[in-house]
Amino acid sequence: MDTNLFWTWVFVGLSFTLYIGIAIWSRASTTEEFYVAGHHVPPLANGMATAADWMSAASFLSMAGLIAFGGYDGSVYLMGWTGGYVLLALLLAPYLRKFGKFTVPDFVGDRYYSDAARLVAVVCAIFVSFTYIAGQMRGVGIVFSRFLEIPIDYGVVVGMVIVFAYAVLGGMRGITYTQVAQYVILIFAYLTPAIFVSMLITGNPVPQLGFISNVQGEPIAMLDKLNGVLTDLGFKEYTSGSKAMFDIFCITMALMVGTAGLPHVIIRFFTVPKVSDARKSAGWALIFIAILYTTAPAVAAFARLNFAESVSESVYAPTAEQTAAGVKATPDWVKTWEKNTGLIKVEDKNADGIVTYHADPARNEITPDKDIMVLANPEIAGLPGWVVGLVAAGALAAALSTAAGLLLVISSAVSHDLLKRTLWKNMSDKTELTVARAAAGGAVIIAGYFGINPPDYVAAVVAFAFSLAAASFFPTIFMGIFWKRMNKEGAISGMVTGLVFTLLYIVYFKFGLPGLGKGVESQWLFGVSPEGIGTIGMALNFAIAAAVSAVTRAPPAEVQNMVDEIRIPSTRRHVADALPAAE
Repeated sequence: MDTNLFWTWVFVGLSFTLYIGIAIWSRASTTEEFYVAGHHVPPLANGMATAADWMSAASFLSMAGLIAFGGYDGSVYLMGWTGGYVLLALLLAPYLRKFGKFTVPDFVGDRYYSDAARLVAVVCAIFVSFTYIAGQMRGVGIVFSRFLEIPIDYGVVVGMVIVFAYAVLGGMRGITYTQVAQYVILIFAYLTPAIFVSMLITGNPVPQLGFISNVQGEPIAMLDKLNGVLTDLGFKEYTSGSKAMFDIFCITMALMVGTAGLPHVIIRFFTVPKVSDARKSAGWALIFIAILYTTAPAVAAFARLNFAESVSESVYAPTAEQTAAGVKATPDWVKTWEKNTGLIKVEDKNADGIVTYHADPARNEITPDKDIMVLANPEIAGLPGWVVGLVAAGALAAALSTAAGLLLVISSAVSHDLLKRTLWKNMSDKTELTVARAAAGGAVIIAGYFGINPPDYVAAVVAFAFSLAAASFFPTIFMGIFWKRMNKEGAISGMVTGLVFTLLYIVYFKFGLPGLGKGVESQWLFGVSPEGIGTIGMALNFAIAAAVSAVTRAPPAEVQNMVDEIRIPSTRRHVADALPAAE
């Protein structure tokens, strides 16, 4: 067993043992513990759990890869996801905690005094969560396939078993304390190689400063050297952009408002004891998230520079004479990733034995998947085996922490919102807990299928989920808090319009519709990509919801009073308790 594989087994095995141990220790015994951890999570712990829930495989694995190969254009994900959390913390989280229920469909159903609105919210939550979880399970499969040398499909299955164990046993209580441990693991795993690589390239141990420093021993800034290396290979400068400005705006906005509408993130603020604790935990979470997000641009730039310099003009299988002459050999990490995962492709197009990395597709002979850059970065830089194993454990922590939160959203949508609050209102607490666990088990199986058959690379799949959340949940929640005149007819029509429009657009341009086939980039509406179409869907939701609400009956007086009460920090009771029964 090689060193990398040994350390990977050690770190992954220890972390999985810790997760299962926490799940057994914190096993949920009531529906309140299963859904919202009994409202007993301290702000600091909730901040760490929220950060782990938020920083998914897309943040850990794919974001730096997108920035590495997109340069300036890739930074749109960094801006959107960071800004979105600020939006959530300031505009929605405290008010939803004051409302005092379990789930986002709970808020929609009670605020809009309608079981129909609740059902639409359930459908939206399931669509968003399954789209998002597909990216997480894909990330799990990538890690297992490379570092434990098993097929991606088998890796997804192993991840399913682990997340099933602690999500179904512990519910939100188990998930919360597991996510605290996962945050510690993932942030340590992300920072350690970043510090090592920054030291190697710039001599600066702080990646954020190394990113803007000179290359060690050379009178040239690191970014200037990266620009030069890439332009020599035919690529555009790393610091230049090519995306249309309106598309950048739409992608950023969709990621921001999508963040504020993600049910698995919102539900975290239902777990703290008080409204003030929701604000405190939001502040802690911002600090914990910023540690990774300010490091990601440096990781991306270092990885792209190391990758370009390590693979360009190398000989894949040098002869003994070439080796003796000092000919540059294609690194072993390339061969390992190619063999174990297929996520990097090498083809000698002109049969000269030399691997050429170039922007021209006709000349380029090595094609990496964007999702491998963070995982491969320690190997590219030649870091010790224990660092490689640590990164693998961190990537699994990021993917599994978010997958667990999403599974709970799907479980609660089915057991609590669909059955308990709508179709089977006299269900006992014990039966509801059993149904919730069964629903989580079923969701794991479906999530595993999407992990084995993903529609795109990790960050793109996650971006689709954000677009769906932006187009469906955000306008409904925002207007539900800040506009008393917003009624059930407006909420239902807005959510349906936003969700259907955005979903059809994504499906058409990414997968093709029956009878129409797959759309091409030239057909994009206003030049907006599928990743950013949630902004247009959100605008449609706002417009339709406001127009329909304006021409239909106003909400009951009790509901309008409740909207006022949510925004005034004066009462300790759950404001939804005095609402009229849903129709």
